[in-house]
Amino acid sequence: MLLFNDISHDPRHIPVKDGKLIYLPGFIDGTASENLLDNLRKEIIWKQETLKIFGRQHLTPRLTAWYGDPGMTYSYSGLKLQPAEWTHTLQEVKKQIEQKLNFTFNSVLLNWYRNGNDSMGWHADDEKELGKNPVIASLSLGKARFLHFRRKDNHKDSFKILLENGSLLIMSETLQHYWQHALPKSSKPMGERMNLTFRSIFPGKNT
Repeated sequence: MLLFNDISHDPRHIPVKDGKLIYLPGFIDGTASENLLDNLRKEIIWKQETLKIFGRQHLTPRLTAWYGDPGMTYSYSGLKLQPAEWTHTLQEVKKQIEQKLNFTFNSVLLNWYRNGNDSMGWHADDEKELGKNPVIASLSLGKARFLHFRRKDNHKDSFKILLENGSLLIMSETLQHYWQHALPKSSKPMGERMNLTFRSIFPGKNT
């Protein structure tokens, strides 16, 4: 199952102070993206978790799933996620991204935004178990939506990237130390979107 196009055709290095962002549009073609979205909708064990934010509990405004190698536990916002076993589809996607990027991942966090009311609040992927300068590869499927970025020390310093269907966004180096990102709600009717954020967990770093 060959999903991906040649990433060398149009990689966009997005200028950002402190950190590195590379955006690869058209990483998966339209037909492959639709098929992958349909497979993930059916075979992934989706959950709506309860997050603890500023001492209060809230249902996540989206569906999520955590898959990975045995022991790759991930903790954030009061959650402690135990990885489900890799599906064949996820293994294939992971393998081909790794081959293209020459980097190894051991886990993936999936988000399913069912419509424009689903969202993700401001945060940085800076949990200790991700290591000092994590490399995160985010594959987008379905409806294009804007991912917003802002500096941690100056929220007026901000920008946004339209994550198109079949695109891949790579966040690396010191980006998570200095920047937060969010995917806000939309006031307009909007179709579904999924993203798969491949990452590497280092057991014991969160202790």
